[in-house]
Amino acid sequence: MALLHPRSASIEFYSGLLAGSFARAAALLRNMLRCLPRLNKRACVLRCLSSDKKFDAESIVKTDLEDIRNIGVSAHIDSGKTTVTERILYYSGRIDSIHDVKGKDGVGAKMDSMELERQRGITIKSAATCMQWKGKTINLIDTPGHIDFTIEVERSLRVLDGAILVLCGSGGVQTQTYTVYNQMRRYTVPFITFINKLDRLGACAYRTLDQMRNDLKVNAALLQLPIGVEKDFEGVVDILGEKVIHFEGDRGDILKYSDVPVTFEQDLINRRTELIECLSNVDEEIGERFLMEEDITNTDIEKAIKRTVTAQTFSPIIVGSALKNKGVQPLLDCVNKYLPNPSEVDNYAISIHDEERIRMETARTHTNPLVALAFKLEENQYGQLTFIRVYQGRLKRGHAVINTRTGEKVRVPRLVLMNSNDTQDVQEAYAGDIVAMIGVECASGDTFVTADLPKEKHVSMESIYVPEPVISLRIRNVHTKDNEKFANAINRFQREDPTFKCQFNAERREMIILGMGELHLDVYAERIRREYGCEVETGEPTVNYRETMEPGSAVDFEVTYKRQSGGRGNHNSSITKVHVSLQNDPKLHDRTIRSYRRDHNSVGGLHDTLRVRELHQGRSHTNYSDKECGERDGRGDAGRSTYRQ
Repeated sequence: MALLHPRSASIEFYSGLLAGSFARAAALLRNMLRCLPRLNKRACVLRCLSSDKKFDAESIVKTDLEDIRNIGVSAHIDSGKTTVTERILYYSGRIDSIHDVKGKDGVGAKMDSMELERQRGITIKSAATCMQWKGKTINLIDTPGHIDFTIEVERSLRVLDGAILVLCGSGGVQTQTYTVYNQMRRYTVPFITFINKLDRLGACAYRTLDQMRNDLKVNAALLQLPIGVEKDFEGVVDILGEKVIHFEGDRGDILKYSDVPVTFEQDLINRRTELIECLSNVDEEIGERFLMEEDITNTDIEKAIKRTVTAQTFSPIIVGSALKNKGVQPLLDCVNKYLPNPSEVDNYAISIHDEERIRMETARTHTNPLVALAFKLEENQYGQLTFIRVYQGRLKRGHAVINTRTGEKVRVPRLVLMNSNDTQDVQEAYAGDIVAMIGVECASGDTFVTADLPKEKHVSMESIYVPEPVISLRIRNVHTKDNEKFANAINRFQREDPTFKCQFNAERREMIILGMGELHLDVYAERIRREYGCEVETGEPTVNYRETMEPGSAVDFEVTYKRQSGGRGNHNSSITKVHVSLQNDPKLHDRTIRSYRRDHNSVGGLHDTLRVRELHQGRSHTNYSDKECGERDGRGDAGRSTYRQ
């Protein structure tokens, strides 16, 4: 439990401070408040109660379906996704303190658990966590922003019901923003927008709004107005609440409300009218009332926002600066209000028997047969960690389930809730929950169903889109004694990441790794060094060059003909010049090589009449397919040199 002074004082209580009676706890709290006369007492009490509340994993999985939100945080790289997530965890009481994303304080952000992530200052793999905010349970996945790790965004959005699109206030809509937006459309994920970093030089929320409308073609409107710009950014104006919100305290956890200044009144009216117009274009109820010039209350607007966000026809915009601890609490309020719960999203499975699409029943009961999707794999000290989204029925520890891809029956040895790299055991999970299984061998994208379900009723969830690799590198382990470690590392990373592939080039005897970018492959090479202690070298793959002839072209070359004609010393050696042309023959429907012998010179021994006749004849019309027109092979008789690719 922490008591926060408005300036810098922070007093930490031991976890058992309030373990006694209520009267004793109240007396201790009054004594503390007397010692801190300048402390905002109301905010202090709220923070104490929030941070002292113990996170109960078993109660989380028993939450009502209407109170669950499965969301992700996605954006272009360096837009502040992990910083936003760190503040969300802190304000919800999931963590006790805020740490720097790049690990400058020696700890690093909670969701970036890999040392490599903290050193590079980027998110490499997606991380899941769970928290509570004002009576709602939020399952959150923080995703990478770099295009090289796009598969992490793909499989996260596949199982989520909503998302937060983070935009940089100074950078606006950037290249990866388009990719993330298209991924949300692919999986029909509704989202709300958070314009971050309004404290940076050149930040402008209104310019970013225009870019969303013009570049992304998103129907969006502001729910808040920024107060001040760049270094003078102080707080926000709530358009619907018509209040100014200031974020005070060292960590911005003291929210101070005040009346709207006169200078903002007209702008607030204009932006509220603009918000109603955007909603009236996509919501029939608001549109009818707007045309009839009837009064539209804030309650009507909030209901319309909820409907249009769920229908993916509108995106409300919240503004702030996560690094300066401003605007994150209102963002969480919008998650609770406007993003859908699992019952408001239609999810379908495909019948393996007749390929019929079957809608999943989201009731949190064990009476429905289990349907769960494995969307992400990791390796930890206990074995394979499989991230699961339960779409129907109940998944219980110790029960048997069937992998519909392999038909194999497996038992669930352990079930956990994730908080980045930390785990908390649970006994069961119901429809709408995101949990992890430990010790079950499977592949990413596998579907699990109830063990006693008849085979003709087996289903498979719709697949995850996996892009093809775009770059390759040559890799080898330096020391032969590390061959086993190297093979284990390559096999593990291929199981975890479908976009990371490895091939062996038998012709050049090289191991080739393929991925989504140079950073992608560099990260895996570094992980092999760190996690397996196996030194590796990478470089550009060796390219095999081959001669290729185009239709209508011709080339002259020489062939040396040698043949033993009898006893010792009886042999012929002839240098033959050959003219070859390549053309299309419509009758043969392939390419025709025409070769002609020009002349020859014989040396060494007597001429054999038969051999000379062979040299003169050659092949006047020899047909080769396209595949055979490539590398020249000089073996064989003169005029019979073949071309292979």
